[in-house]
Amino acid sequence: MDPQIEKLFKLPTKHKVALLVLVLAVEGGIMFSTLHRPKIKELQGLRVRHEELQKQIDESTRIANNLPRFKAEYEQLKKDLDNALTELPNQKEIPTLLTSISSLGKGAGLDFLLFRPKPEVPKDFYAEVPVDIAVSGTFYNVADFFIAVGKLPRIVNINNVNVADIKNIGGRTSLKVNCLATTFRFRDQKEIKDEKKPK
Repeated sequence: MDPQIEKLFKLPTKHKVALLVLVLAVEGGIMFSTLHRPKIKELQGLRVRHEELQKQIDESTRIANNLPRFKAEYEQLKKDLDNALTELPNQKEIPTLLTSISSLGKGAGLDFLLFRPKPEVPKDFYAEVPVDIAVSGTFYNVADFFIAVGKLPRIVNINNVNVADIKNIGGRTSLKVNCLATTFRFRDQKEIKDEKKPK
């Protein structure tokens, strides 16, 4: 037998127990650091991932529970946008709108002396479309025209109203009115981007 091992057998029991405890402690430490510690780190990572997934599930559940409300809000926003688009036409609808303004004036019994669209004035998300207008007719014809324009589904502002050439013809008062009719239109994203590009 090996002399080193014989020396171990001859040690007092107290020393043998201490040596055995030391060997077991070293072996336990090695096993802990090589096997158990990586599993603890993996478990901690899985717990963190579990918490993140649970938060996502909770958020998704909250959204799913409120889905009918979100759909109703979406539909309402869509209606609001459609209403806004009715009041602010796009580029294609401007000629039709200008034609309808002219038709309203003729329908009110006015004679158009001038109907001249001016260059658009671009703003943030919309553009102003001004039109110089000069008409002649009675005061009531002019008032009917302004009321009809005010009832259009589109936004049309009448500004800079100037009354001139007031005449009494055949018991009726005739006058000439110059004004600026301004309507508005939405500008699309491409148009806004093209404007911002350096030339």
